[in-house]
Amino acid sequence: MWVSIAFGTLPGDDNRPVEAVTELNRGRESYANGAWLAAFEALSAADRASPLAARDLELLARAAYMLGRDEHYVSGLERAHHACLEAGDVPRAVNCAFWIGHNLLFRGERARATGWFARAQRTLERAERDCVERGYLMIPAWLEQMGRGDYEAGYATAAEAAEIGQRFGEADLVWLARDEQGRALLKLGRAEEGLRLVDEALVVAMAGELSPIVTGIVYCNTIAFCQDAYELGHARAWTEALTRWCERQPEMVAHNGLCLVHRAEILQLQGAWADALDEAQLAVERFTRGALNQLACGKALYRQGELHRLRGEIRAAEKSYREASRQGCEPQPGLALLRMAQGEGDAAAGAIRRAVAEATQSLERAALLPAFVEIMLALGDVDTARAASRELERISSHHPSEALAAMSSHAQGALALAASDAAGALIVLRRALAVWQRLQTPYEIARVRVLVGLACRAVGDEDTASLELDVARSIFEQLGARPDIARVESLTGRVAAGDDHGLTTRELEVLRLVSAGKSNRVIASELVISEHTVARHLQNIFAKLGVSSRTAASAFAFEHDLV
Repeated sequence: MWVSIAFGTLPGDDNRPVEAVTELNRGRESYANGAWLAAFEALSAADRASPLAARDLELLARAAYMLGRDEHYVSGLERAHHACLEAGDVPRAVNCAFWIGHNLLFRGERARATGWFARAQRTLERAERDCVERGYLMIPAWLEQMGRGDYEAGYATAAEAAEIGQRFGEADLVWLARDEQGRALLKLGRAEEGLRLVDEALVVAMAGELSPIVTGIVYCNTIAFCQDAYELGHARAWTEALTRWCERQPEMVAHNGLCLVHRAEILQLQGAWADALDEAQLAVERFTRGALNQLACGKALYRQGELHRLRGEIRAAEKSYREASRQGCEPQPGLALLRMAQGEGDAAAGAIRRAVAEATQSLERAALLPAFVEIMLALGDVDTARAASRELERISSHHPSEALAAMSSHAQGALALAASDAAGALIVLRRALAVWQRLQTPYEIARVRVLVGLACRAVGDEDTASLELDVARSIFEQLGARPDIARVESLTGRVAAGDDHGLTTRELEVLRLVSAGKSNRVIASELVISEHTVARHLQNIFAKLGVSSRTAASAFAFEHDLV
């Protein structure tokens, strides 16, 4: 574990100036209380008055980390590393070297990180010491194994590190390792075992049994593991716990960015879109310091793009996706769905095909396949959509997650509808609806109910179809999902109130479907008219609105409340 702190004058303090001892004790106490800025300032002042010893340099470095000041963190650990070597404390020197490498790795400085890991390993080998740091030096190995998808090897390496941690009573190492074992089990489809481990790791973190840095890492890692495995209930519960932990440390910067991104994701699922957008924007605007916050920035921008897209804010969505890409965050499948909404079917198809082709791991592909099915069906490529749906079904059967199963059922239902099998569609869509209702995800509920309504209409049950579409429209209105409202309006034949800018009822229906991202082929199918007629209506719409493209027509429709 981390070095314990005792207050008052300690051995070696007698030789310091009185004011240095005062600042030193204030820094130690502030650190123990989680007052990171006060700790950093007091320890820095003490260091300027009289250079700190290794133990206090570590405290200064960790306070800097919690404030998102990575350069100060690394430089403090470097000094502590050399001070430990001079004092003959090899294990602590190795520990400092490991954490330097760990930070550099997550900042993308792989060469420097590898150098520090190698230095730590060589220092330990020369000393021929059996110590807990041997376990810490296994972390780069399991990260590399997990990164290439070798979860069996990653699990085994983490298990060995956990055993070393147990032998030396090092809780930080034990639970970093067990958390990664949980991740491996989730990736291997052993969800029940994996969730037990990650849940236990977070219980330990909540109890204050881990150091501050490791507590933050465990929180953020575990929530990401749960989300990657589509365990939404667990992700929601632990995001709430992470939020409470962050709120108790108002000066902390290091983990707040990821916390806000996780909160935005959960709030979006719960239907609180405005709050979700606020959290994502706050992550970008306020929490930019530190390696973890740099990772969070791209995710926050992508989340902004998703929320703007769902609300029909086309330009804002495109801007957010582009900025997310600049931060190294893959903007798919959101950008492909945006292109579809703009009527750019070829661009949408090319983007989603590329993203799916590059995704090599099953759960990564699962995040893309629902959009792939949706885009291919919109373009009339039923065979490709069917292949993608079947792959999603196989992944779902291997990874027993309710959310993943619902995603698969939704895709199967949409495919069955496209194949004129309305009765078959109803069976799988009802399964999806039941799951989304249990998980309390209103947008997904509404999307499924639209398909249920269409399936009921196809089997001749117009009353139920009308009820389903009305409920879906009500949910979309509460969310502010304007493109989806436009689609439901077109399906129910409602006409927008107020100035229609000279558009006929049919032209308004076509405009609503265009604004919902539908291709001419899909519009023709839904309105039971020819594609030629759709094209003629579009030319009339463009002329009456004074625009020259589907994107411009959609923007005009949203701006003038025609959808």
